[in-house]
Amino acid sequence: MKFYTLSAAAALAVMAATPAFAATVEIEANGPVIELSVSENVTTAPDLVTIGAGVSTEAPTAVAAMRMNAAEMRKVIDRIKSLGVADKDIQTTGINLNARYDYNRQTQEQVFRGYEVSNRVSVKLRDIAETGQALDALVLAGATDLSGPTFSIEDDEAAKDQARKRAVERSNDRARAYAAMLGYDDVKVLEINETLSGSSPMPQMMERAISLEASADASAPVQPGQVSTGVSITIKYEMLGGDDS
Repeated sequence: MKFYTLSAAAALAVMAATPAFAATVEIEANGPVIELSVSENVTTAPDLVTIGAGVSTEAPTAVAAMRMNAAEMRKVIDRIKSLGVADKDIQTTGINLNARYDYNRQTQEQVFRGYEVSNRVSVKLRDIAETGQALDALVLAGATDLSGPTFSIEDDEAAKDQARKRAVERSNDRARAYAAMLGYDDVKVLEINETLSGSSPMPQMMERAISLEASADASAPVQPGQVSTGVSITIKYEMLGGDDS
């Protein structure tokens, strides 16, 4: 007779009747045990796109650089909001202030030039069809660099449930196939563990630096493609119905 440890994730019903300090549950297994790992992913059309927009400014003093940058970034943020983006979908991701120097080859010294401030925001767009127009609008508003777009699913629970169902079915079929090959009639689940994978873009993310002069009359073409989300499960089974059961 063998004993195997049941993970907390798979033994919630059992642990509910045990003291709170119990970390593991010992379960009994009479037959051979097999452990299988299966991953399943579901691809679907994205419903959310994230882009980054930044402004960089230089000035002789730190205060002047910060004030100039704040004014330029305000234009960018106001432009973002004019596109219908809510405040909750605009997030500052970084503000950096750095002294700038030029190298004088004659004196072989660093010559102070001034200060540079960079400010970046992350923007979520819920209308993917407007991504190209949004990118162009940000450039016209003063953004000096853009990053993205990154496509995702805002709520991928339905897709994960579909992937979870497929993974369990595949694992069960494979476990029963192993049992049959070894002369056993069926299997019983002893333990299950799950790892989630977030939605990820199928197309490669692009990143670019754009100047005001680089803005074209036509909006930048954007293809959302498909995104993938899924689960990985590990299930431990006991084989049932063999000669020694």
